[in-house]
Amino acid sequence: MSAFNTERIISVHHWTDTLFSFTATRDPGFRFVNGQFTMIGLPVDGKPLMRAYSVASANHEDQLEFFSIKVANGPLTSRLQHLKPGDDILVGRKPTGTLLLQNLLPGKTLWLLATGTGLAPFLSLIKDPDTYERFERVVLVHGCRTSAELAYRGLIEHELHEHEFLGELVRGRLMYYPTVTRERFRNEGRITELMQSGKIYSDLGLPAISTENDRLMLCGSPDMLRDIKAMLEAQGLEEGNMQHAGHFVVERAFAER
Repeated sequence: MSAFNTERIISVHHWTDTLFSFTATRDPGFRFVNGQFTMIGLPVDGKPLMRAYSVASANHEDQLEFFSIKVANGPLTSRLQHLKPGDDILVGRKPTGTLLLQNLLPGKTLWLLATGTGLAPFLSLIKDPDTYERFERVVLVHGCRTSAELAYRGLIEHELHEHEFLGELVRGRLMYYPTVTRERFRNEGRITELMQSGKIYSDLGLPAISTENDRLMLCGSPDMLRDIKAMLEAQGLEEGNMQHAGHFVVERAFAER
């Protein structure tokens, strides 16, 4: 049996000159846990060219969705960005990843910290009823360079709150904190700086992160992952994994493609 399913592109959305997302059909046999990633790609010179991508759609949805950067000379994204409805794409059959609710200890507030396309796995998690079963509050923090790069704002700020099934879970419990670093915006600065200064907590009206109440998931640039991991460990928080649950988990399958 092939390691990949061949799926058909349904839609493509270009957010900016450097960011795009697309939806594809989903094989009925493809099962994943919200927060996981899988390999996706295209056949190039007779061989599959694959890269790891988090699944942005939730596991209860019929379609698959992915969120990607465009790298001018990227082996894969230079091709993916030209996809159009009806084209084929390869999707790996074996999803994996560490951004799983089961890898976190029980807590009250779940912090989802993302930069750029690191937002993707959290899009699936904020549409997962189990997320709201396990945590009283979910805080989604998304850092980008410009406000135009804050993709999915409409979904996060409005559509989910009005969703027929998820709206009741989301309203009053999902907090969204978008921040940018290169232009004027309602929130400005890097996530690490906002946490260190305490500004993010005062803006949201929440107490600073503690080992007792807070759990975190991190996905984004290597610099962000390194800095926040060090910050959390200095506060006594421990990283979780598939073997034992912890106070925070990190997804490292994130790189220029």
